[in-house]
Amino acid sequence: MHGCRLHLKAGVKKNADKRNNGIWYVDITTPSGRRIRQTTGTKNEQEAQRLYHKLKYEFWSAKHFDEKPDKLWEEAALRWIDEMQEKKSIANDLCRLRQLPELRGHYLRHLSRDFIMAVVAAKSCSNSTKNRYLALIRAILNKAVKEWDWLDKAPNLKLYQEPKRRIRWLTKPEAEKLISVLPPYLADMVVFSLATGLRQRNVLDLEWSQIDLPARTAWIHASDSKSGRAIGVALNDTAVVVLSKQMGKHSKFVFTQPNGRKVLSISSRLWKNALDKAGIVDFRWHDLRHTWASWLIQAGVPLAALQEMGGWESVEMVRRYAHLSAQHLQNHAALLDKMNLAEGTNLTQLDKGKEKKDIQVIDKIGGSGGVRTHDQGIMSPLL
Repeated sequence: MHGCRLHLKAGVKKNADKRNNGIWYVDITTPSGRRIRQTTGTKNEQEAQRLYHKLKYEFWSAKHFDEKPDKLWEEAALRWIDEMQEKKSIANDLCRLRQLPELRGHYLRHLSRDFIMAVVAAKSCSNSTKNRYLALIRAILNKAVKEWDWLDKAPNLKLYQEPKRRIRWLTKPEAEKLISVLPPYLADMVVFSLATGLRQRNVLDLEWSQIDLPARTAWIHASDSKSGRAIGVALNDTAVVVLSKQMGKHSKFVFTQPNGRKVLSISSRLWKNALDKAGIVDFRWHDLRHTWASWLIQAGVPLAALQEMGGWESVEMVRRYAHLSAQHLQNHAALLDKMNLAEGTNLTQLDKGKEKKDIQVIDKIGGSGGVRTHDQGIMSPLL
């Protein structure tokens, strides 16, 4: 009987799968012919039957009197969870829903814009986090309107102003200092991340079956990619050296702890201690990916190529790195030279000055000291 469903009474069924602990669910065909199957959240048969008849009446009323069923917020939240199991960020949704107890017990039609905005405004969190709450609430209410037919209209929720995303990256000397103070197994993961630009979870879960060393290629499955699309990873010399060091340590996973077990997560304590020793501030593991992208852009890699290498969904997502290199604009800027605006100035002296000393381009993006000198040396291999 494992996994089957038992029909006990018309419209009410019980899941025989032990993993669901005998929870009843309803199976209703609406007057319009649409089939509705949802959990009742109860093990009590009588309560399940009452819910079944209540739902049938609501659907009948909706058809004959154009009435929307009265649904509570928690009913909508449960249905969202039930229908969105395949969503990659469903765990985040669950966490946020638990942090919204103020909405419980309220009918959907009573959830006004002012009430929802006041609930979210009272949260002690950043504007970006508040926007995540609002986005989830909006998505659920929109489903209630467009798919579930539980609401006539969803309130218009205005998102908070968010600061522009910062681009925090390291110079080569900073990266080398960080690597030198990390435990060897974490240092290898950092070097590999800087060489490939892979996200932390993709590095942690990387398996030998995803790597073809002779072809110098690795791949991230679509199910493990943030964009939902498979990513092909070109392995450079630095990445190959790191992978070679890991061979023989584990039969399945690439990166392991000193005890030979898979690295499940990055220790916040070890990471913070290493940053302190290296004198690096305001730097997250994910910023290794920003560093990788920044180095490539400064080396002249086109945005379209960087998009493909990083597995970003659109080129717009990589434009935040565009300001780090203006090489592709030099020909356009040179068009003004034809106007001879500098006639009468000593350009020869300027050219000689360039030969004696390279002009440094100062960039205030990302450096721990506030400025950054663009040096081609930061693109050289780390190993």
